[in-house]
Amino acid sequence: MDFALRFAVSLLPVVLFLLTLVSLDSYKLVPARGLILAIVIGAGIAVVCLSINDVLIQALGVPRARFSRYGAPPIEEVAKTGLVLWLIARGRIGFLVDAGIVGFAIGTGFALIENTYYVHTLNTDNILVWMVRGLGTAVMHGGVTAIGAVVAKALFDRTGGKRLWFVPGYLLATILHSMFNHFVLSPVGETILLHALMPPLIALVYWQSERTTRRWLGAQMDVDAELLEIIQSGQLSESRIGRFVKMMEKQFPPAVRVDMLCYLRLRVELAISAKGLLMMRAAGFRPELPRGTQEKFRELRHLEKAIGPTGRLALLPVLHQSTRDLWQIYHLES
Repeated sequence: MDFALRFAVSLLPVVLFLLTLVSLDSYKLVPARGLILAIVIGAGIAVVCLSINDVLIQALGVPRARFSRYGAPPIEEVAKTGLVLWLIARGRIGFLVDAGIVGFAIGTGFALIENTYYVHTLNTDNILVWMVRGLGTAVMHGGVTAIGAVVAKALFDRTGGKRLWFVPGYLLATILHSMFNHFVLSPVGETILLHALMPPLIALVYWQSERTTRRWLGAQMDVDAELLEIIQSGQLSESRIGRFVKMMEKQFPPAVRVDMLCYLRLRVELAISAKGLLMMRAAGFRPELPRGTQEKFRELRHLEKAIGPTGRLALLPVLHQSTRDLWQIYHLES
């Protein structure tokens, strides 16, 4: 079989699958540069893991087939899934579908390197082998990492990043990876089963994510708008912000309290801008960043230093600090 054909059959399916996931996302919250970076990092992870696997196989003296079932999955998933877990913990991923897309992109990069390696080293012209590697193994790498990432994101949102939220997602990705490598069914049978199960799972994740996003946008937009109106009107005395300012009189000097209110106003304005962009994207528009946004971020950074960690901590009762609220600020800035 021609080298180019083997290469295409083993690599194109996972790339097309990833592009389909991106195209189905209504909000398009994973930027193109982030997607490319995830693929590149996934490729780098593959290079490292392939080297580690070879060293361990030789050092332990175990057959490669056995190692692929029990040794490779935990090593490879701790790197692939671990990167998505870090992004979730840092507030860089806001919704379930974003976690799934980033996870699948990392798995795609991993699969591209792994299948390229086998195209060079595996001397066979059997078209079924390359179809299984392309439609089966490559999609599996992206799929299990995506599933682990979605589970981790759901638990992170539910627990607020507590109680070992990252463990179930990693374990699930590792177990699914290991099960695939056991070949309980024939390789062709496992590939068919994989493609029978993946679309319903993806559809469920997209449905749940968009439902949650719409609910969050509707509820938080009203809260942010009301909060901004209170701040701009100057009528703070009867509001919760006014009561908060009264409580802070003995703890912070007047200049710091003014900076804290300015900081709160900027955060709310940026949050409203981010939600507005999301709504426009969902409606099919491609809006530009509002004028003056970068200046607001520079002022926000200045105020963060002015009020210090203690001031930011004191603002928690009136400032949104959920994972999605933190994410939207990062997304607007980036």
